[in-house]
Amino acid sequence: MATKKKTAAPKKARSGRANPKLDKAKLPSRHVTVGPERAPHRSYYYAMGMTEKEIAQPFVGVVTTWNEAAPCNITLGRQAQAVKKGVKANGGTPREFTTITVTDGIAMGHQGMKSSLISREVIADSTELTVRGHCYDAIVGLAGCDKSLPGLMMAMVRLNVPSIFMYGGSILPGRFRGKDVTVIDVFEGVGKFAAGQMDAAELHELECVACPSAGSCGGQYTANTMACVSEAIGLALPGSAGAPAPYETRDQYAEASGKQIVELIRLGIRPRDIVTRKALENAARVVAATGGSTNGALHLPAIAHEAGIRFDLDDVARIFKSTPYIADLKPGGRYVAKDMYEIGGVQVVLNELLKGGFIHGDCLTVTGKTIEQNLKGVTFPKNQDVVRPISNPITRTGGVVGLKGNLAPRGAIVKVAGMSRLKHVGPARVFDSEEAAFAAVQAKKYKEGDVIVIRYEGPKGGPGMREMLSTTSAIYGQGMGEKIALITDGRFSGGTRGFCVGHVGPEAAVGGPIGLIKNGDIITIDAVKGILSVDVSAKEFAARKKKWKPRKTAYQSGTLWKYAQTVGDAHDGAVTHPGGAKEVSEYADI
Repeated sequence: MATKKKTAAPKKARSGRANPKLDKAKLPSRHVTVGPERAPHRSYYYAMGMTEKEIAQPFVGVVTTWNEAAPCNITLGRQAQAVKKGVKANGGTPREFTTITVTDGIAMGHQGMKSSLISREVIADSTELTVRGHCYDAIVGLAGCDKSLPGLMMAMVRLNVPSIFMYGGSILPGRFRGKDVTVIDVFEGVGKFAAGQMDAAELHELECVACPSAGSCGGQYTANTMACVSEAIGLALPGSAGAPAPYETRDQYAEASGKQIVELIRLGIRPRDIVTRKALENAARVVAATGGSTNGALHLPAIAHEAGIRFDLDDVARIFKSTPYIADLKPGGRYVAKDMYEIGGVQVVLNELLKGGFIHGDCLTVTGKTIEQNLKGVTFPKNQDVVRPISNPITRTGGVVGLKGNLAPRGAIVKVAGMSRLKHVGPARVFDSEEAAFAAVQAKKYKEGDVIVIRYEGPKGGPGMREMLSTTSAIYGQGMGEKIALITDGRFSGGTRGFCVGHVGPEAAVGGPIGLIKNGDIITIDAVKGILSVDVSAKEFAARKKKWKPRKTAYQSGTLWKYAQTVGDAHDGAVTHPGGAKEVSEYADI
């Protein structure tokens, strides 16, 4: 538990870093704008209609993952214009650019999902290259889809120029036969249809109303989880994570972010001043307290890695275990992101955690103030049960739990929010791909009590560590979500519910124990004691390992092959480069 301390004064910039007059001589953009030798460079800026005054100001990269792939991203272009307005109003020069995104809801359940986690690295890498190549002095980043949020935050910490993150906002809930629904209800509807519990007309009616607006999936799935993280870790303006995408208040937060980024240049406050070990612990607390996505345990270590901080799955799991679960959000609970926004947003959760001594109030944020100072004046809302008071949590431990044992020596993760059954013992039903498992589920070729094992879907073995939402939703739709369990070296969507264990490591592709188990082996999952084990002796495992042979994936060229050559274990965030601990110079200091 974090010790509650007297609030410290806001952290001062490192010696020599403050730049009250925004002097170009101290900024990276001097390399493309200052001196006679940069006349060719300036000619390009004149070609785009820029004035001498604009060229002489700090350059702020305004990066979005705008595209027409999905509703998560469709409003980001509009919000970027508001950011640019704020940058200009405070003496900066915005330079807008975009990067890719892969939308999980559309990539789900087929080979396209192999692209999802890899897109996180491509987003971080392409943002880094754009900023490096054009010598931008600061970044404001806007994102909507699951991997684009951590991807942009990773780039900010890696480059370490003044940065502000802003979430694009959640989708509004759909309404189906008197109930609020999300896209997860549609995924589960596919299972109900296969089980004969929903006809084609009803499924079509559901799919037509589940997603009524722009914005990211509406429950406490990965996008909204990482949006909460952006505030808890200090990289986003307070309150900016809450409003749904269609709301005009998002543009107000965007303009404020544009103004504040110029202040951060003046103050010399950089992401690594903000993203400290204590800030990462705060972020993990909010994931647990809101019953957030298990993907948080993958993305927080990756963000930490960019800062050169060791913060792995074990560290995250320890914090999850000691954090009260207080926000009753889907998929395990009853409410959606819009409901939490309407009662005060993630700041209500953070303030309760602060009151209970669970977060570090003295962490610096992009406001230039500490998180405790930002929360001053936040009160607990009455006449609502979206968020519980810290004194009366839903459960005393977090909604996400870490597991270890002879089946997962490097750990695994399970989301227990909303679950009543926290232990399962049953025989393994083994599949070497998600497709094979999904086909068996659709044909109901499994029994009550089974533990479905999906392997060779890890970071290397996939490649790409796919999410298994189509399979888990089909199981739930068939009414078997509380009667079987599922484990994988892949991942689960933030929308997955039920006894579903992901990130099992080491993965099958490198000879981990999950690659050695056989049909009928008895597996024990105990989310109370934190155990994932199989009734196979060390001697038998050693004998099986001698017979095991590595598998080649079907991806022997291109981006997926390249990713498989460099990606590390899920335990450390599935990262692809040595990280901040190994760098010898920072981009920000060029």
